Amino acid sequence: MFDFVLDPAYRLIDALSHVTGGGLAIVLVTLAVRLSLLPLSVRVARAQRIRTRLAPQVDRLRTRWKNDPQRLLREVNALYAKEGVGRFTGYLPAFAQSPFFMVTYRLFTAAVIAGHPNLLLAQSVLGVPLGEHLAAAVAGAGLVSPAAGVFAALLALLVVVAVIAARRVEPTAPMRRLQVLTPFWTVAVAAFLPLAAGVYLLVSSAWTTAERAVLYPRTA
Repeated sequence: MFDFVLDPAYRLIDALSHVTGGGLAIVLVTLAVRLSLLPLSVRVARAQRIRTRLAPQVDRLRTRWKNDPQRLLREVNALYAKEGVGRFTGYLPAFAQSPFFMVTYRLFTAAVIAGHPNLLLAQSVLGVPLGEHLAAAVAGAGLVSPAAGVFAALLALLVVVAVIAARRVEPTAPMRRLQVLTPFWTVAVAAFLPLAAGVYLLVSSAWTTAERAVLYPRTA
């Protein structure tokens, strides 16, 4: 269905992998995608700071128009619009990342791209094919093997990134428990995906954690 996008993307990454190797090609492409989306993230962070500054005014509007929800909505929207903040600004990065994620995920998981074999998955990282799964690696060579070691290192790094992200959640954050647990989904997902997709998740998760540390510094 998406061959018109997948095929040129595949050819680009395949050509790059011949120069850098498959693993590094995944890292570079993931970084390029996240870098291209950085302006949206900066915009959302700015909007969040404005919303925080306007919170007292919003509370006063809620008190004044608590019996008129429609008027309250209009007043709040007008207040945000005056400051240049849209209602859906906070969702922009998620919407923008979705097509990139789907294409990238397909490139790093599909055995066939646009009718031809996905040779990216035949390349390797430390001797482990990028198309290999943890279960297959353990079943074929056992828990004590180089392949299992590569997956163990990948999962360990994902856990480290998740712990760092979880510790940065503010104590007063809404739905804090969910926000603390959410970063760990990448660990569970990577355990069932090909190595290539796990590398993508690691790089993307690390970028997200670093980006939030810069754009959303913790309050004292």
